[in-house]
Amino acid sequence: MGDWTDTGDIHAWLQRRWNAGDILAPRVTGDDPYPLELRLRRPKAADVTERFGEVMDWVRALQAGSRSALGYGYELTFETRRSRVQGEHRMPVAGVVPSEADALRLLRRGAEAERFQRAADITLARFPELRAWIARRPLQLLEHADVWERVIAVLDWFQAHPRAGLYLRQLEIPGVDSKFIEQRRGLLTELLDEILPVEAIDPQATGTRAFARRYGLRTDRRLIRFRILDSALYLSGLSDLSVLPEEFARLALPVERAFVTENRINGLAFPDCSRSIVIFGLGYGLDTLGDASWLHAVDLHYWGDIDTHGFGILNRFRATFSEARSMLMDRATLLDHRELWGQEDADKRYRGEPTRLTAEERALFEDLARDRLGERVRLEQERVNFGALRAALPD
Repeated sequence: MGDWTDTGDIHAWLQRRWNAGDILAPRVTGDDPYPLELRLRRPKAADVTERFGEVMDWVRALQAGSRSALGYGYELTFETRRSRVQGEHRMPVAGVVPSEADALRLLRRGAEAERFQRAADITLARFPELRAWIARRPLQLLEHADVWERVIAVLDWFQAHPRAGLYLRQLEIPGVDSKFIEQRRGLLTELLDEILPVEAIDPQATGTRAFARRYGLRTDRRLIRFRILDSALYLSGLSDLSVLPEEFARLALPVERAFVTENRINGLAFPDCSRSIVIFGLGYGLDTLGDASWLHAVDLHYWGDIDTHGFGILNRFRATFSEARSMLMDRATLLDHRELWGQEDADKRYRGEPTRLTAEERALFEDLARDRLGERVRLEQERVNFGALRAALPD
C-alpha cells in the first residue's frame, strides 16, 4: 500500500516516544501529554479514484489494530471526503493514543513502567531533588531498577560522609562492594553531582577514572621513581626506588646532578654517573616534583623527545625549575639521527607559545612547528643512540 501509515508505523512512532523517555517521564513531572496524536500518511485523491479497493483494505487494517477492535491502543480520527467517482467516504487522518494505559499496553511495557515507578518512589522519598534528573533520564533509572536500592544506599553514604578521604575498598555500605561502585561510576557521578553540595565535589576531576578524586576518596597515588647512578650513594644498598612526592621532597641526597627523562627504559638503562640520579617515567606528572626544593640546588637536566610536544613539556617544566637545562634535545642530535625520524601525531602537537625556551631551543621548535625540516618531524628519545647519551654525560 505504498507509503501509507500502517499499524507497524504507529507502533514504531510510539516506541520512539518510549525511547525518548516521553512515556515514563510524566510519572514524575505530573505533566499529562495525552492524547498523543500521529498524523497519518494517507492515500491521495488519485489513489481513492484509481485504487479504491486498496484504500479500503488499508482502512480496515488500521481499524483491526485499533482500540475499537482490541479494546486498547490507538483510536482513529476520521474526516469525510468526497470523490467524483466514489462519492462520500470516511478517511482516517490521525492515530490517537488517549491514555498512558493504552500506550503501555500497546507497547507491552506495563511491567517495566511499574518497576520504574517503584524505583522513582524510593528515590523521591529520599532525594526529592532528583526529580528533574529522573524526568531527564527515566530509561537510565529503569535500566538499573533491579539494583536501585543499592544505588540509593551509595548516595546516602556519600551524603553522610562528604570527602571522606578513604579508599573505595574501605567504604562500608550494606549490600554494596567496591566493584558495584566501580561498574556504575558514570551513573553515580550524575546522581552525586545533583545531591552533594558544591564544596564536596572537585570540579577539576572529570571522567569516570577521576571518580574517587572528584568525591574526596583516596586514590592510588603517583609515585616518583628514580635511580641513584653512583653506587657510593645507594640507600641501604638500594639504587632503584619509587616514593611518594612528599617523601621525595624530604630527601637529602648528596647529589650534584639530577637527570629527568620521560621514557622508562631510558631511565632504567641510564649509565652510571658520579653524584647523580635519574628521575623517569613521569610524563605530564612532572608537576609532582614541584615541592622538591632541593632540586633547585643541583645541576638539573631534562631529556625529552625532539618534537613540538617534547619542547612543550620542557617549557612547562621550566615554569617550576627555570634553571633546568635540556639534554640531547638540540639540532645536532636531531640531524645526527635523521634515519630514525618519525612523525609526531597531529593531535598531540604543541600549539602554545613556549616562552621559556632558550634561543637555540626556540629556533629548533619553530622549525619543527612550521615543518621546515619535514612533515611533523619527531625524534623519540629512545631512538637516540647510547653513545650519544654517554658523550653527553660528564666524565
